[in-house]
Amino acid sequence: MITKIYSLTQKKLLFISVRRPVAGIPETIHIFTQELFSSMPNYAGQTRILAAVDCIIFGFDGESLKVLLVKRGIEPEKNKWSLIGGFLAKSESLEQAATRVLKKFTGIEGLYMHPLRTFSDPERDPLERTISTAFTSLIDIHQYEKQIIRDYHAEWFPVGKKPKLIFDHDSMLKMAQQELRFKAASHPILFELLPEKFTIPQLQNLYEGVYETQFDNRNFSRKLLSTELLIKLSEKDKSSSKKGAFYFKLNRRKYKAGFRSFMNFIPNPDRFTF
Repeated sequence: MITKIYSLTQKKLLFISVRRPVAGIPETIHIFTQELFSSMPNYAGQTRILAAVDCIIFGFDGESLKVLLVKRGIEPEKNKWSLIGGFLAKSESLEQAATRVLKKFTGIEGLYMHPLRTFSDPERDPLERTISTAFTSLIDIHQYEKQIIRDYHAEWFPVGKKPKLIFDHDSMLKMAQQELRFKAASHPILFELLPEKFTIPQLQNLYEGVYETQFDNRNFSRKLLSTELLIKLSEKDKSSSKKGAFYFKLNRRKYKAGFRSFMNFIPNPDRFTF
């Protein structure tokens, strides 16, 4: 008996020949294939939609929270400021596409990016129906600053002073900021934006930039030091005053071990909504 089966994954016909046991000879099964030259079946009548990724890269330069932007190179909205984005290739996952696009426009490699959410408003792209998944990441600006500006012409903008962005990219950025606020309230995630050594005033500048508010200097310093996540160094930064401010570095052992001491560092983060 021969059974004919169509293989969707291999685009082949599988012929299965089964010989029943006869006179003590056990049952045998033979499988052979025939290549098909016709195309695979598809989902007839369904709408084809483009998929894209957009990368929201936050950075800190010691003074303010910034976002990395590029000028769009194609129509519509050509030469206007945009998040770093591109279309999904046929053979890529969303994560692979985000990695490729980020490298193409900035040269940055090996960066972990967290998926934020997918934006699917039918009118978000005036040219063609496109859904986009946004990814976020945090980096120390000084590690990449020269390479990004010199070779790729991407630019850092303070989050509060950025230009208007194309399509729904302003909404993407606001949502990424809100997520950053909630995470930073109970997790020392913002330390990933800092250089190897930093001052408490610099760290306070970062938190004030994220939450767009002013914190009391003494209370901020006291609460921060109580987490025991910082190691005080003997060196001082005297760039802004003669007295100077001591440098600190992150206690990476405690950072990796857990963050219970950091819980509720910023209480009620939902107060800081847009």
